[in-house]
Amino acid sequence: MVEAAFAHGGRDGHRGLHMDCRVLGPLDVRCGGVRGDLTAPKPRKVLALLLVHANRVVSVDSLTTELWDDEPPASALTTLQTYILQIRRMLARVCGLDPAQVARELLVTHADGYQLRLDGARLDLHEYERLADQGRLALLCGDHAHASRLLTAALDVWQGTALVDVRLGPVLRVEAARLEEARLTTWKQRIDADLGLGRHREILGELGCLAARHPLHEDLQAQYMIALYRAGRRTDALDAYRRLRDVLISELGLEPARRIQRVQHAILTGDPVLDTASALDTAWTYEPTAELVPAA
Repeated sequence: MVEAAFAHGGRDGHRGLHMDCRVLGPLDVRCGGVRGDLTAPKPRKVLALLLVHANRVVSVDSLTTELWDDEPPASALTTLQTYILQIRRMLARVCGLDPAQVARELLVTHADGYQLRLDGARLDLHEYERLADQGRLALLCGDHAHASRLLTAALDVWQGTALVDVRLGPVLRVEAARLEEARLTTWKQRIDADLGLGRHREILGELGCLAARHPLHEDLQAQYMIALYRAGRRTDALDAYRRLRDVLISELGLEPARRIQRVQHAILTGDPVLDTASALDTAWTYEPTAELVPAA
């Protein structure tokens, strides 16, 4: 992955920096081979929240909630300022900048919070979002090959669970869950693209693992059912439906969504719609001639 140039004017004039920040996996900040050395848990929380909301102001309220939940100490504001100072010093060391310049141009104080300005730097989250958006648009346009390449590249940006080495507080837990849900959506879209390209056999192993890890995710289960059916494993596809139905009833007291029942009905009847590139979209909307009944 290409690191973007990040230029700042210093006392010695402009200097080209390559700042690389990561939140999609372990938290990491590095520049020109020099890696950030922030190790204390609470300053790392602050840095993580600033990176997740890079180029936007993060309010003092959000930061104090992340650090102390609903019980901030009387010294919360002073302590937060100390953490910000530690982060600025770390950024100055990593980037070879004057700390005052970092305060003016990189980690900036606002009336109600702090802003980490990463214009021109590389943040893996921004790279992932850019590729995922482009891939989603390609998928909507029916360009399955281009969509698969872009969405694969988006998923390759990830290096593990979001913020895996940060002790998450209440705010970051929500953010990490949001990022993981976005990742799963991208995975589903990439599988849509691969199914559209007839790659059902190639993705069966990966899709089976995803379906096992997310037993309540109905769309993933439907993709798995279709891939199994196309691979000539009709019985396994119907077994996957039964497992989904069992877990939905036992854990949520719900039958599978109507669109999932349609996929099951199409498998039972050998409907040729399941062999088309748009099988998923069609299966969500078409009405079978027979009345749908819950599987026994």
